[in-house]
Amino acid sequence: MRRKDPLANPSALIRRVYSYVAYRLGDGPEAEDVTSEVFERALRYRSSFDDSRSGPLPWLLGIARRCVDDALSRRPPTARVETTEQASSEDLEGDAVRRLTVVEAIERLDDRGQELIAMRYGADLSARQIGEVLGMKTNAVEVALHRTLARLRADLEGPSPETHPLRAEPSPRVAP
Repeated sequence: MRRKDPLANPSALIRRVYSYVAYRLGDGPEAEDVTSEVFERALRYRSSFDDSRSGPLPWLLGIARRCVDDALSRRPPTARVETTEQASSEDLEGDAVRRLTVVEAIERLDDRGQELIAMRYGADLSARQIGEVLGMKTNAVEVALHRTLARLRADLEGPSPETHPLRAEPSPRVAP
């Protein structure tokens, strides 16, 4: 029996893998380098792909998870994800603060929560596909995603000024 080539249609796969990697590491050169590393490893280990177990995307995301973990372990402990977007209007300040607040809240999640969010919203995978990558049942993925989103929502809706300096209330003015 002839095996399918997991890299037969790479353009769609490259976009999905890059989206996942950029969601975990931030957009830019590091994400591009890690995505390249994923496909280099995929080419090297192409013969290990088993199309009876899953499709090429879950297989590639399994490789990407290891590459992202390697990249994160090489970062200095204080390194943070930086977003680089150009403002197109004067009204984007509030949007920028909200994005930074969400990025910070995601960074406060545990590794599993960050992984689930990146796979669901970065790589745009369904719960079934995430289950294939992580070796979980679809229902377990849905429950884990629901709980992760609930933690994220609670963190964003109920901040204290100590944990969210960007949302701190201004100090009351003292009369001169």
